[in-house]
Amino acid sequence: MADTPRLDVPSGGARRFGSFLRLNPDAVGQFAEGIARFLGTGRFLAVQTILVVVWISLNVFAVQLRWDPYPFILLNLAFSTQAAYAAPLILLAQNRQADRDRVQAEEDRARATQTRADTEYLARELAALRVAIGELATRDFIRGELNRISSDDGEERRDKPRRRDPVSG
Repeated sequence: MADTPRLDVPSGGARRFGSFLRLNPDAVGQFAEGIARFLGTGRFLAVQTILVVVWISLNVFAVQLRWDPYPFILLNLAFSTQAAYAAPLILLAQNRQADRDRVQAEEDRARATQTRADTEYLARELAALRVAIGELATRDFIRGELNRISSDDGEERRDKPRRRDPVSG
């Protein structure tokens, strides 16, 4: 019974197979992004177009150099191989970009939340200052009060008889 392999536990063979092939995911991702960037350039399209034109020209017009006659099966195989490698590399580069975009969006959301909290705090402080200023005496109010007091003093002086200074007489 002990020699019977368990089906619910992965076999050790799978671990041994992956042990010799250890790739750094960041290095593979950077390589994929480099390839994807190159595949999306005009230089790549121009070089590929020149190679295809030369390939077809040599196989059509140079009879002695003909290695891939008219249906150009070898050329199609080369395009298929290129597509087979380019598509996963481009998808890997897009996945890495999506991860970077997700992290950036989370940072933007956090920054927006902090900005909103700061703005709300400043709005509350500004409202408190406006209320406090409304309760303070303004310059015009103080001037008006001083003018009223000074005019009241003048009226009181006119109503009351002046005292004579005993010394001056």
